[in-house]
Amino acid sequence: MNRHLIIGASGGIGSAVAQALHGETVTLSRSAHGLDITNEASIAKAFAKLDGQFDTVLVATGALVIDGHEPEKTIKSLTAEALTNQYLTNAIGPALILKHALPYLPNDRRAVFAALSARVGSIGDNRIGGWHSYRAAKAALNQLIRGAAIELNRTHKQAICVALHPGTVETPFTVKYAGHHKTVPASEAAQSLITVMGGLTTDQTGGFFDYAGKPIPW
Repeated sequence: MNRHLIIGASGGIGSAVAQALHGETVTLSRSAHGLDITNEASIAKAFAKLDGQFDTVLVATGALVIDGHEPEKTIKSLTAEALTNQYLTNAIGPALILKHALPYLPNDRRAVFAALSARVGSIGDNRIGGWHSYRAAKAALNQLIRGAAIELNRTHKQAICVALHPGTVETPFTVKYAGHHKTVPASEAAQSLITVMGGLTTDQTGGFFDYAGKPIPW
């Protein structure tokens, strides 16, 4: 029986994925377990309570508005505080989760580590600017995933480490910013993510993919 670990399971996407997965699913979240992904001691404490290995580890954490800082419409609105908070939550936090998840990934069979990124984190796909802090943090996350995948491949030949874009999902996270973008229920997004993770191959490790499994440019 496959075992899964969902980080950020109290959020819309994380909870939907946890409910839809088959097998044993272990969840960690701030609300239920006091997990603070911006604090490495908190991460280490949470992982110390886990046992066994996991075939899937999904980091479904993230934030667009932190401490009242809205996505910037112009570089003139950029602040050091907003940029720092975005990096802590959307890049550093997931990277630290990966660091502490490594001992829980099997090295004798297929395993998937995935972190939720966002298409707006693509440098090559950026055509309109704006949202500078959030974009930069997600781009940083993509780079961290890419580098970690190369390293992981040396010890875990069957492991797959990727960044995933779930689409615009109907959650409190996106309600104010969806605009004209098509949105999907969290349950539908969860099924798409599960399908993508299930279909990934080892030659796709280190990649950045959308909810349909299509590559997104860096």
